[in-house]
Amino acid sequence: MAGIYLHIPFCKQACVYCNFHFSTRLQNKGALLKTLIREARLRQDFTEGEVIDSIYFGGGTPSLLSASEIESLLEDLHQLFPVSAAAEITLEANPDDLKPGYLQELAQTPVNRLSIGLQSFRESDLQFMNRAHNAQEAMQCAVLAQDAGFSNLTVDLIYGLPDYGVDEWQGALARIKELEVPHFSAYALTVEPKTALHHQIEKGKRAPLDEELAARHFETLQEFATRAGYRHYELSNLALPGFEAVHNSSYWQGKTYLGLGPAAHSFRPGERLWNVANNTLYLQALEKNELPLESEKLSLRDQYNERVMTALRLEEGLSLSQVEKVFGKPYRLYAEQQAQALLQKGRLVQEENRLVIPPAWRFHSDGLAAELFWV
Repeated sequence: MAGIYLHIPFCKQACVYCNFHFSTRLQNKGALLKTLIREARLRQDFTEGEVIDSIYFGGGTPSLLSASEIESLLEDLHQLFPVSAAAEITLEANPDDLKPGYLQELAQTPVNRLSIGLQSFRESDLQFMNRAHNAQEAMQCAVLAQDAGFSNLTVDLIYGLPDYGVDEWQGALARIKELEVPHFSAYALTVEPKTALHHQIEKGKRAPLDEELAARHFETLQEFATRAGYRHYELSNLALPGFEAVHNSSYWQGKTYLGLGPAAHSFRPGERLWNVANNTLYLQALEKNELPLESEKLSLRDQYNERVMTALRLEEGLSLSQVEKVFGKPYRLYAEQQAQALLQKGRLVQEENRLVIPPAWRFHSDGLAAELFWV
């Protein structure tokens, strides 16, 4: 099984924390959508005939596309690739775009899952983040989506926001449960280079983020998941049983995925590729049937380190037998050796053949994974 990711590089405005590639100029939208399919034709062999079990419209803001534009893209992809009849087809959407009429039109397309960039239910947070939607739209969007027939949906929340107490965070999580949202992603606010938030902190216009507050929010998140019946299956992702994300899971499990569009990344075992992060250059290259790609071959050591990083973010942890099968016995022995100090300190536990980060230390997953890297 393999996945396809389409990067739709358009937004109404820039969020304060975002460093993804996008443009607020929509004049080239039609040309870019045609070029996405041209790229798909040129890269049709990338997935080597594997059945496609997920298609993901990311961005940017894919909900700026009309339902007919989305349906046309999907029709072309189905002609080019062997797409499973049961494929998960996800559209990222902003709450302000999810009007009843648009949702009804989307429901007539093959899109069967929505990923809603809700981020917060509080007006002050949305204004701080420079989101295009307001608190009322945040409150209503999931209900409107469900009313239109989208039972499989996920929403994004951000924690660790300034002036965001534990009580407020508990209230947001309670709202998720009340809305019967089957999947949600919860991300700690981070300061990425070249973002408005980074600039504000560098200039002293805003205080640095409070990591201790984010850690308390994460602990609250874990308590909520246990109480509300959500499986905290990945560090930032929680789902009711059976609603785990197919597409995102392919990233964490090291499966092949083809990325189409400016700045889109692709992966297959041993190789990573990425497109130029510039709409004009992307269009110009493909107009000449040239692929605006860069790539890197991943050494066995690189692949091992990535497997450790992604696996230890997952609830089931790192399979030592899988490490041995994929990378060889020396890598398993190395992982076991590096894990000893963390096991003794209780920062890792061994469950049969797996190394797992216990709940008390999951907030520090990335740092703990680095302790097992082959360097």
